[in-house]
Amino acid sequence: MNILLLGSGGREHALAWKMAQSPLCDALYAAPGNPGIAQEATCVELDATDHGAVLAFCEDKRIGLVVIGPEAPLVDGLADSLREAGVPVFGPNKAAAQLEGSKGFTKDLCAKADIPTGRYVRVTSESAGLAALAEFGAPVVVKADGLAAGKGVTVAMTEAEAEMAVMEIFSGRFGEAGAEAVIEEYLEGEEASFFALTDGSTIVPFASAQDHKRVGDGDIGPNTGGMGAYSPAKVLTPELTAETMTRIIAPTVRALADEGMPYNGVLFLGIMLTSTGPKLIEYNCRFGDPECQVMMMRLQSDLVELLHACAENRLGSVAPPRFSDEPALTVVMAARGYPGTPEKGGAIKGIEGNENDHVKVFHAGTAIQDDTLVASGGRVLNVTGMGTSVSEAQGRAYAALDAIDFPTGFARRDIGWREVAREKSAH
Repeated sequence: MNILLLGSGGREHALAWKMAQSPLCDALYAAPGNPGIAQEATCVELDATDHGAVLAFCEDKRIGLVVIGPEAPLVDGLADSLREAGVPVFGPNKAAAQLEGSKGFTKDLCAKADIPTGRYVRVTSESAGLAALAEFGAPVVVKADGLAAGKGVTVAMTEAEAEMAVMEIFSGRFGEAGAEAVIEEYLEGEEASFFALTDGSTIVPFASAQDHKRVGDGDIGPNTGGMGAYSPAKVLTPELTAETMTRIIAPTVRALADEGMPYNGVLFLGIMLTSTGPKLIEYNCRFGDPECQVMMMRLQSDLVELLHACAENRLGSVAPPRFSDEPALTVVMAARGYPGTPEKGGAIKGIEGNENDHVKVFHAGTAIQDDTLVASGGRVLNVTGMGTSVSEAQGRAYAALDAIDFPTGFARRDIGWREVAREKSAH
């Protein structure tokens, strides 16, 4: 079948790389794609906000499956337009995508369905937000309600930091995303990411990962979209995974169906493993970035078969996903200045010679300028390794990263540090 993938980041490069391996994939198109994706797919100029143009392209190229990578087109309702036209699409409808599009919507759904999560208050003004902080004290979590490209969440360790976060949200910096805020209880524990596929009725566990959000080594500095990840997150034991499925994911899928907004796609949970069990931090309605990269490295099943079955509401008819037992670890090479204003245009050399059966470099924010590969965004490359342990995967990823010539780039040097420390103490 012919497939259209929407997006241009490292997550989409990983999806394109894995989908291109499927015998079910005849032609793969990506819009807009990037130089890495261009090695797997035909990149086309297509504005995802122009639903008519996307539909016309699907008709012209006889597209049998659309895979929507990023969250914005889902929150914008592109999946609804495609479904109405009879085009199979992997990704939730606009109503269900509120799980990511509105933090308040998700918290209210949790309250209604008795899903374990932190205590919260929704506020619509700076004064109400500052007043709510008094109820929580510090540390506390302050979130812009809408989509803010991973930058609208502050884990405030002091009251002053929390007040600054509230004022920033209502200052207009995040536009419509900051029209409302959620003040939320700070949860103690270790954080992990978990992914499940659902067609609205069947739910299949996918994989786990652990992301590193802060920009600096030792988890310091501002939050980012993610500086690296590894999979699986062994801290999420089979018992905790089962509890997550029964207490968080299944009630969410049920509640959305009951509200008349059945969910179709991937559910990405940020969960905190507290002393009283897993609690939901947030939902995302697409694959994580950079978690997708490590999961695709480990995935042994046919990705197209899984996504197509999901899109056609027959997920129960295909075999559940199979993964390599070997862990994968990815390190983000970012452009100097990230997560503030990244320095674009820096030349990148030496990727090709570093890829092998254990190492893959995914392009995230790259472009071709005068026949040279250059940085075009904040997170530029995802250097990904596999090994018999997280320590070995980490070693391979950093060895490949150190061989890449990217003078205006930087990376954290401690991705996977918790699991590496656990592996060392186990020996």
